[in-house]
Amino acid sequence: MATTRELIEEYRKRRDKILQMGGAEAVAQQHQRGKLTARERIDYFFDKGTFTEIGQFVRHRTTAFGMEKRDIPAEGVITGYGRVNGRYVVAAAEDYTAMAGTFGEYHGIKFVRAINLAKEQGWPFVGMNDSGGARLQEGMDTMESYFWLFRAQDMASGIVPQIALLMGPCLGGQAYHPIMQDFLIQTRKTGFMGIAGPAFVKTQLGEDISLEELCGWKAHAVKSGQTHIVAEDDKDALDKAKELLAFFPSNNREKPPRIKTGDDPARTSPELNDLLPDRSTQPYDMRRILKAVVDDGYFLETLKDHARTVITGFARFNGRPVGIWANQPAWASGVIDCDAADKGARFIRFCDLFNIPVVTFQDCPGYMIGSQQEWKGILRHGAKLLYAWACATVPLIAIIIRKSYAGSHGGMLDKGMGADFEFAWPTAEVSIVGAETAASVIFAREIKEAPNPAEMRAKRIAEYRRLFENPYCSAERGYTDDVIMPADTRKVINQALDVLENKNEGNRAFNARPWRKYANINL
Repeated sequence: MATTRELIEEYRKRRDKILQMGGAEAVAQQHQRGKLTARERIDYFFDKGTFTEIGQFVRHRTTAFGMEKRDIPAEGVITGYGRVNGRYVVAAAEDYTAMAGTFGEYHGIKFVRAINLAKEQGWPFVGMNDSGGARLQEGMDTMESYFWLFRAQDMASGIVPQIALLMGPCLGGQAYHPIMQDFLIQTRKTGFMGIAGPAFVKTQLGEDISLEELCGWKAHAVKSGQTHIVAEDDKDALDKAKELLAFFPSNNREKPPRIKTGDDPARTSPELNDLLPDRSTQPYDMRRILKAVVDDGYFLETLKDHARTVITGFARFNGRPVGIWANQPAWASGVIDCDAADKGARFIRFCDLFNIPVVTFQDCPGYMIGSQQEWKGILRHGAKLLYAWACATVPLIAIIIRKSYAGSHGGMLDKGMGADFEFAWPTAEVSIVGAETAASVIFAREIKEAPNPAEMRAKRIAEYRRLFENPYCSAERGYTDDVIMPADTRKVINQALDVLENKNEGNRAFNARPWRKYANINL
């Protein structure tokens, strides 16, 4: 019978072997690829000395294909909890040095237990993805474990924030794990995600394409719109995850954390009075307005390179986190197309789930028209924005900068769609259509039959513009709460947020919501 000393020594040997991960050679190869090891990522991410590992001694049970002889430290994934900037977070970091971090039955079970812990404790979850994919030697057990994980993620969705970090390969069924989380951060050189890798694509479709082109950051941050933030390397990805977490509450029952700021909430921005071009067809960069009015000019943008006609991201007003949804006139006039609508709707719904107020900055000529957008389903995609606004219960504030026409007026947030407050600059053009379009419809016959059609057309356009292309028609009806000086925008937003601090939809008898599971959004 072993002595206590011998048992403790055996424990130390077992633990030390696990902490060595895949061994010195595998660790060196990981570093040569420009990546940290899973344990280095954990150490860098969590406040020093606060991480508690769970499931360190978990081991697979597979015996097929010689697997009974394979030792996979910690089952290729480190799971546990600790503090990040003082607040509890649960994490799972895949270990590429241990059998390439492949996803097997107990690898998945560890993930599930970590996510369930996060849900039950009300703590955010962060997944650090770096895996060779499914562990095929475990067959059906691997596949079933994937589905346990996907369901666990769904059950935690909307309860705790979930962030995925793509720090290495993530292909096949493995890729559904990060894509189902709230935000995805991808490293520029080492992060790859795809439903199938290049070899499989070549075999099945005959398409010859590189891993970088098929699954790299451009594929998802620019084209597919699945990567929210691009990071330079592992440490940058972990830092950006911390930045995101700082805007979020730990769970859906809490308000987002408010911080102290030295930026006067009543500060004016006189430069905004002269920022807009005199002609409404001239572009400008909306980010200049955003940075002028938010606390300390700090704006954390998401999906920056995708659907660039609109802007989403997080900022603070008087220390309060807010979500920002804005048009970008410097890119295709800030029009809303299918991708832009999807980008905005998902962002609004996330903010609503986690009690983050949303402020919109509008300068939009409308939804994109034409055959290509029509066939892609612009009506269906555009309706997602309407559903998102109508279902939202957080404080909603709209600022109309310049154009706000037709359906896009609702898509960018309107009183009728649920805005608590709507303000307009004197430069705002709030109308069902632009003057040129209106004149061509209303006065088509008159213009055609006039002695001088061009002169008559110009006259009718000017008349329509004078009557309707301004903020005052909307203000006269009470649809717009006030017309404000651009310089006062920050002050007005902060005052509105003060009033809406304890907004409670349940107290609004006029806007009482009937019981239902959820709205049948046009996905």
